[in-house]
Amino acid sequence: ELRAKSEPGFKFNQASIPIAQGLSRETFESLRSVIREEIEQTASENWHQQEEKHRMESHEERERMEHHSESYAREKALPLESKSDFELSLSGYGETRFSLYDYDEDINNQEGSRSDSRATFDLSRFVVEIEGEYEPAELEFEAEIEFEHGGTGVAKELEFDEFGEFEDEVENGGEVIVEELFVRKEFDENFSARIGRFYVGMGLLSDYYTPLDYLAVSRSEAETTVLPAQWDELGIELQAKNDFGTATFQIVNGLDSSGFSSSRWVASGHQEKFEVNKAENVAFVTRLDAHPWDDDVVVGASFYYAPSTSDNRPREDVDVDGELFILDAHYHAIWDQLRSQGTVIWGSLSDSAAISERNGRLSNNLDVARTPVAEEALGLWSEVGYDVAPLLDVSDEHRIEPFFRFDYYDTFYAVEGDDFRNPRYERFVYTSGLAYTYRQLVTAKLDWSHRQYGASDFRDQNIIRFGVGFVY
Repeated sequence: ELRAKSEPGFKFNQASIPIAQGLSRETFESLRSVIREEIEQTASENWHQQEEKHRMESHEERERMEHHSESYAREKALPLESKSDFELSLSGYGETRFSLYDYDEDINNQEGSRSDSRATFDLSRFVVEIEGEYEPAELEFEAEIEFEHGGTGVAKELEFDEFGEFEDEVENGGEVIVEELFVRKEFDENFSARIGRFYVGMGLLSDYYTPLDYLAVSRSEAETTVLPAQWDELGIELQAKNDFGTATFQIVNGLDSSGFSSSRWVASGHQEKFEVNKAENVAFVTRLDAHPWDDDVVVGASFYYAPSTSDNRPREDVDVDGELFILDAHYHAIWDQLRSQGTVIWGSLSDSAAISERNGRLSNNLDVARTPVAEEALGLWSEVGYDVAPLLDVSDEHRIEPFFRFDYYDTFYAVEGDDFRNPRYERFVYTSGLAYTYRQLVTAKLDWSHRQYGASDFRDQNIIRFGVGFVY
């Protein structure tokens, strides 16, 4: 009877009755009490075992469901295990400077700029670089945003090249620019391709542009005058590397000849005025960089060719091509305590007389210089510095580098037609100073620049600058 109550599968058997026969009533009750306690204890143990079994089964079910969810995510979305393979990094640099000038800004007087004394503060630039890399597919994504001179707004500018006219500029002394935005694919360790907006492979500034990459407070006058400063374009790039060096080939958006000018040659033709860039004319760039001894020494050359620059004008208002060639040779070297770099740039523009004549009749609203453009331009610069920190028994976390830089550039190097070779566009700049760098993170610089022009009739100019820069 007791077993039948505690064991659902037990069938009462008449054969079990004789077990109890012959026992006294007291013995039987005592025995039944003991058996009941044992059955109740067994039932309790069975219940706890069932609970534990249920708990384990529930845990296993949850694990099974989670595994199923992960499997579903791998099939339908970004693989969960690959999320750890996608790396996102943030970097950039910034610089600010204080300058003292002994001349005014207008160089169009008969004697050049007049004597003056003025001081300026300039938040030169702050750059944010966002890089993403998905290693399994060897894909890289990069965006670079630059804030120049403190942001954007509407400000007045006095344009001396345009006869002293005031113009409204959509900037607050500066601008915000997306300088780079591209996707790069690594096919193997020696070959890659990228598409988007990137730096044109001309000169040194395409590779060495942070404030730690050059010794003076500002970038080279020669390079940033003959070529667009920090020259970036939309296009496609192929790059191959080996132990000896790097070869780069680019097809990029071309320049706009309506912006060419006397003071900046073709640099002012960089398309920045409109919401979209015209791509009627493209350019081809080839660059070779060699490492003859190690990665700290680079020598190379670049070639830029645009069959035409006229179809990128806002309107089709000239019938000439404006074919453009630019060549450069460059070097960058660090030998222990000695650091030096430099480049030579030469360029030739066909049909410069016809372009000059048409540019002189452009609308004021187009915001271009409307000055003649030369057939050829030439620029060169070099700087050298020596780290004296070891001589002063200072740790290698610090670099203290006295330096000297020389810039020469002539944006009217050769002319076409009736234009004459104006000496006010031939400039010699001598810069000396001291650069301090801490752990390749922060730099402070003090320099003095003396500028001379191609004729003694023009007054010399002097600048004293102090700058602070950093990278992160």
